[in-house]
Amino acid sequence: MPAVYLDHAATTPLDEAVLTAMLPYLREHYGNASSVHALGRRARFAVEDARERVAALLGAEPGEIVFTSGGTEADNAALRGVLTSPGTSVPDRRGPGLVTSAVEHEAVLRPAEALEAAGHPVTIITPQPSGAVTAEEVEAAITDATGLVSLMAVNNELGTLNPIREIAEVCHAHGVPFHTDAVQAAGLYPLDVNELGVDLLSLSAHKVYGPKGVGVLYIRTGMPFAPFVLGGSQERKRRGGTENVAAVVGLAEALERAQQHAEAERERLCTLRDHLADAVRADFGAAVRFNTPLDGEAAAPHILNVSFPPVAGRTVDGEMLLLGLDLAGVHASSGSACTSGAVEPSHVLRALGIPRDTANATVRFSLGRSTTSSDVDFAADQLAAVVGRMRG
Repeated sequence: MPAVYLDHAATTPLDEAVLTAMLPYLREHYGNASSVHALGRRARFAVEDARERVAALLGAEPGEIVFTSGGTEADNAALRGVLTSPGTSVPDRRGPGLVTSAVEHEAVLRPAEALEAAGHPVTIITPQPSGAVTAEEVEAAITDATGLVSLMAVNNELGTLNPIREIAEVCHAHGVPFHTDAVQAAGLYPLDVNELGVDLLSLSAHKVYGPKGVGVLYIRTGMPFAPFVLGGSQERKRRGGTENVAAVVGLAEALERAQQHAEAERERLCTLRDHLADAVRADFGAAVRFNTPLDGEAAAPHILNVSFPPVAGRTVDGEMLLLGLDLAGVHASSGSACTSGAVEPSHVLRALGIPRDTANATVRFSLGRSTTSSDVDFAADQLAAVVGRMRG
């Protein structure tokens, strides 16, 4: 039985063209980009060419691009780099505090906890029922102690969009820098940093059909920043460590290819997601909860998050639900994270006030380049069968 992969928000398959671009730097051009000999210079040229390509896609300067080991490091570096920099005391900065939301990726929430434990004021905004944070809520949360606001562009579990441009305007009106995790927006939306108005922006290659283990942090010129990874003087002393040349080349190739087709792919995926939602609604009626906003504007097109509330006292076990789908040939994920062997409901869904037994019975379908209408139909049929059996 052929499997249907609907977990593209977790990772995407490597594009063959990206692999082709990477291979020379895994084989013959293996030099260290910091070496001064010919092999090193060739590697250095590849890294700087990739930097220029990524910068062009973001409307940035090459010197504003820092390559990281992925989106998690980029988020950590943004928060710690700004809030622990000596520049936090300059006149155009408010202080060492952070404003973020309760539905951010843990790559933001965990460093936020660490910063708070170290004495940094941290304000956590409770989002709207859709999972979005408004510019008005951000403005209300900013104080004289705020040194950074960090909010994601697209929620990785719900697909909810935040009004990034409006939030950036509010931040700048108060003299506060703004960071956005745009990992789930890449390949679907324009990411010009000047149009968005952001001061820092995180990306990850493996969400756009590139290699795992490489990402980008855009840092606007003049932003006070303390390096997160200490060691060598790579990345203009902002990120120590030998550059992963092949991965950096793959990132630039993948991001270019994804952004070139973003509008068409966004429209195609929106049609497929709505088709999937209609099928699920037809199968379950009121016995399903749609956590993803479905008004056509408030959510990215590639994510559909659904939960199954108890019916007649019978609950749906989320772990068994995913296992049942997997055995039926549908690879999806949930909003749950496994901690110490215990499956816990998604912090995103709990932050929205969704009851624990409903939040625990959740499936996130995330669509991608390979997804077809027949894949969506198959997934809906298997979902109906698996949940039907579990509900008796």
